[in-house]
Formats: sequence, structure tokens, C-alpha cells
Amino acid sequence: MTNARTSSAVMAQRSQPRGSLDYFPTPPWATRAVVHEVLSRYGIVDLRAKRVRDPCAGGGHMVAPLRESFGAVDLSDVHDWGIKPEIRDFTFETRETLLADGHEVPHWIFCNPPFEIASTFLERALSIATEGVAFLCRLGWIAGQARHDNIFGPRPPRFFCPFAERVPMIEGAWDPEASSATDYAWFVWLLDETTEFPGRTEVWHLPPGMEDRYTRESDRALATPGEAARRAAARKANKADSAPSLFGGLL
Repeated sequence: MTNARTSSAVMAQRSQPRGSLDYFPTPPWATRAVVHEVLSRYGIVDLRAKRVRDPCAGGGHMVAPLRESFGAVDLSDVHDWGIKPEIRDFTFETRETLLADGHEVPHWIFCNPPFEIASTFLERALSIATEGVAFLCRLGWIAGQARHDNIFGPRPPRFFCPFAERVPMIEGAWDPEASSATDYAWFVWLLDETTEFPGRTEVWHLPPGMEDRYTRESDRALATPGEAARRAAARKANKADSAPSLFGGLL
């Protein structure tokens, strides 16, 4: 399951039409990697006593590995991708709205946010979570003057965790056979309210082999193998059908 790389490269640039929900399911192994390689090794080992929320749960690809480590997992999304989440718009979420609707305030927030509004999601997450926030974003999210001025300058993450290997994602499905031309990293904030932010970010490289180490047999239930190859074949067929006739329609 983890070694198949038979499809053409997926340019997962997440450049979607305006209004797109930007749903790119996270390979489950990528979530396990940051929990075990970063949080556990840093000393955050009491997650069974903690509550985590994924506000863009999609098809449950991040929820499943979170349930292996956290004692309580809450999930929501603006759309039902098949797992019947509570429908909530995280861009308007606050601790007060959660409490008013009978929810507990989470210790942690984990998510793979829609790229175009990831900064808005982060603002909400940092104001809601009590202990930590972990965002999986494209590597390029760390660049840009606006993000420096609004995020990384005034409130830098505690950990910046780039993957050495690619984390393949395609829109609307997780295909473990897909490949990718896009790099990803975890951005992790620790929200210890008794101390000031350290003002510096530690780089924790996630080395090659994370997919092999953290893929589980149970992940097959979340996968759509061959989807990337099917889409590539469909694009090729559509391109051939739309090609002009060799004789220009003169016969």
C-alpha cells in the first residue's frame, strides 16, 4: 500500500475556483507522524487525557489517527463528506459558540485548513484551543510578507515540521497510489498560558520513511486506490477528444 507510485505526478497546488471548499484529504500517516515524531518526543505524552477538535474533518482521514492518541475527538465541517459531522463554519467559531452549543473547549485543534483562508482558521484556532494548535499546510505557507506581519512575526509557531518526503493529496479523495509535486509541513503552536511565547521556532524535520512507518492496515477503509490514475486517464481522453481533426473538417 505504501510503495505504489504508479500514477503520474499530481500537481496538488490547491489552486481552486473561487468558492471551492478546497477538500484535500490528509493521508492518515501524516497526522501520526507529527504526533509521534514531534509531540511525543518533545514530552507531550498525556494526550489520552486531552480533547482535540478537527474543524474541517472532511472524510475523517485526520480524525481516525487522532482517535488513536487523544482521549476525546470532536469534529465538524461546513459540508458532509460522508461521515456526518456537525455542520459548523469555523471562520465564525469562538469558545463562546462552542459552549453555547453544549461542546467543551478543546485542548488542541488539529486540521488541514483550506489554503486560501488558512490564516483566518489559525486566528480562530489560537483563540479557542487551550494547549496547542497543529496545522498541516503547504511548505510555501511559511513565506510571504503578509503572513510574516500577521502570523510568524508576532506569534511564531513553536515547531516548524517539514516533511522530507512528499505528502500526496488530491481533491476529494485519498489515493495512496498518488504522487505529488507539492511539499507540506506541520506548523505547531504550544499555548502555555502561564508563560510568554519564546519568540523562536524550532525546526523538526520529519525524515524520509514516515509513510512506511505510520501507515496502518486500517487506513485502507479511508482510501480510494487508483483514483489519481483514473483521473489522469480521463484527462488524457478528454484532451484527445477535443483535439482538432487531422483534416480540419474538410472531408
